[in-house]
Amino acid sequence: MTNSNVNHDQQEDANLDPLSGEVGAHPLGTGVGAAGAGTVATVIGGAVGGPVGAVVGAVIGSVVGGLAGKDVAEQVNPTFEETDWQETYTSSSYTQTDRTYEDYQPAYRTGYEGYDRYGHSGRTYSEVETDLQRDYNANQTGNIPWEQAKHAVKDAWDRASTQLRKS
Repeated sequence: MTNSNVNHDQQEDANLDPLSGEVGAHPLGTGVGAAGAGTVATVIGGAVGGPVGAVVGAVIGSVVGGLAGKDVAEQVNPTFEETDWQETYTSSSYTQTDRTYEDYQPAYRTGYEGYDRYGHSGRTYSEVETDLQRDYNANQTGNIPWEQAKHAVKDAWDRASTQLRKS
């Protein structure tokens, strides 16, 4: 792979804003937030202020919702998580040499998505381990049973909690 391909891949992984080129754009999260809040504000604005209120409500609701959607989307960057875990999983003491990254990937995803789902409430890994086990078993596509996968789940949970506290 050439340097230009590496830089292009890195730029794609950086969630570049399509207009400004800035890193950290999350068009899906922003769009979902804008659409949801815009719809609600349109209904409320229309009920209170008629057609003009509906338009103003839609604009304000879309902006606020878009910002909220971007904030939610920035909580966990799945592209970064996937790439980083794929590059580093073999250095973990719990990995088995006859297993591939694809075997561990559902466990890592359960951990970092689990932190995003449960960790913001202040609950610890120990407090939500049963929930994470349920999530892992429901979404598992790999061949690793929970007793082996839980170490990767906790590893990803711990890193997500550390990263999000720094930001």
